[in-house]
Amino acid sequence: MKNVPRLLPLLSGIVTLSGCNYAPQKSNGQNSQKPNIIYIFADDLGIGDLSCYGATKVSTPNIDRLAGQGVQFTNAYATSATSTPSRFGLLTGMYPWRQENTGIAPGNSELIIDTTCVTMANMLKDAGYVTGAVGKWHLGLGPKGGTDFNNRITPNAQSIGFDYEFIIPATVDRVPCVFVENGHVVGLDPNDPITVSYDHKVGNWPTGEENPELVTLKPSQGHNNTIINGIPRIGWMTGGKSALWKDEDIADVIANKAKNFIASHQEKPFFLYMGTQDVHVPRIPHPRFAGKSGLGTRGDVILQLDWTIGKIMHTLDSLHIADNTILIFTSDNGPVIDDGYQDQAYELLNGHTPMGIYRGGKYSAYEAGTRVPFIVRWPAQIKPNKQQALFSQIDVYASLALLLNQPLRKGAAPDSQEHLNVLLGKNNTDREYVVQQNLNNTLAIIKGQWKYIEPSDSPAIEYWTGMELGNDKQPQLYDLSSDPSEKTNVAKQHSDIVKELSELLKSVKEK
Repeated sequence: MKNVPRLLPLLSGIVTLSGCNYAPQKSNGQNSQKPNIIYIFADDLGIGDLSCYGATKVSTPNIDRLAGQGVQFTNAYATSATSTPSRFGLLTGMYPWRQENTGIAPGNSELIIDTTCVTMANMLKDAGYVTGAVGKWHLGLGPKGGTDFNNRITPNAQSIGFDYEFIIPATVDRVPCVFVENGHVVGLDPNDPITVSYDHKVGNWPTGEENPELVTLKPSQGHNNTIINGIPRIGWMTGGKSALWKDEDIADVIANKAKNFIASHQEKPFFLYMGTQDVHVPRIPHPRFAGKSGLGTRGDVILQLDWTIGKIMHTLDSLHIADNTILIFTSDNGPVIDDGYQDQAYELLNGHTPMGIYRGGKYSAYEAGTRVPFIVRWPAQIKPNKQQALFSQIDVYASLALLLNQPLRKGAAPDSQEHLNVLLGKNNTDREYVVQQNLNNTLAIIKGQWKYIEPSDSPAIEYWTGMELGNDKQPQLYDLSSDPSEKTNVAKQHSDIVKELSELLKSVKEK
């Protein structure tokens, strides 16, 4: 099983910067003129995976249309090269490396966002929005000590600002393989309670390690615990048979729940936070898409993702609310090809380049780890354009607050900066700097043409995937203006820049 390390100990005093000074406040009231807001996180999608970003081996017409009608960013970044911290950073407006427990969360993790924190959902509720979370969550559920899936799960997404939740607790390659709706496992038979462990086998369900003959999708590494739907997962599970999802139906289920939320709240401003399963492993496309891409199942689920976005766009069009809806589409981190299953993703690339021209990928401090697709459409206010400004997802929180004239509470969103005009494509002023985080909590900082990666004793290569992590005992400096693929470390030639950026990064850490 994967053994993902916890984040490194924090610098002294950093944990006091929590953004958790939340107290209830009366809503500003509903205002039909406020735009609806939909934020869609694709999963492990690369900047080279979409035809609007130059892919030629796969076609994504719905996302292409979204980009053609909005602002398409070429220089936008997730905070982190893995899922949990990236989502934490967006919703809290705080760099995830400031908090100890924001590494890749197991399926029975406690809720890692403190219920006293003012999340982006809290801020939008204050501004009069109905809020919903649909799809992949991966931020934990329940109290410290782990999640009890057999009773009402609390705290949950509703405890941090969401009125409605229909979520996948963690990732689809992790148990439990069930949906949770408003604190309850969907379809659970109380006479068949769920038990989950990430330490040892529970129950007598077959595992990939013990019963490889029962596996329909073989693991390439790590994924050899409890078998659900013929697929061995990370972690052990027993019980809850009536609640188990069917992998090929997940995209349909998420899309329909999102559509229902939109339709139910079309008369008032709403915020929908939507996480897709695609294109994360295991890649199990619905039969509508199986074999259609010519790039294997990874290509097929890119088509499925494009279909999902098309369904959301069609829903907005059919309800005549597309013009006044801000639709943001992006990815939680960069791409990975073989991430645990023998799905022939490498063998069937056929010249497709998920990372584009960039080095690294998911887990990595190099560019492909966090430089992601990012598209914003708001037909009533945005003129379509290409946006080359340096931008970070962590700034969505403060930028939306300014748009809505919603004051930030004391201590809220401490690392989020207001860059509303950049978000809306009205100017192209770079963020002063962008901070990137890899799997091992190694940080990098980009300012202007320069990128600095701090020295690290962590492994250079991720053991399971073979991904370059960007860790090196020596400082690294790259001139992204002439070397966007980070081929040449010029730290020795520019010691003054190394000093400047290392001091800037230190000041950000100590903020």
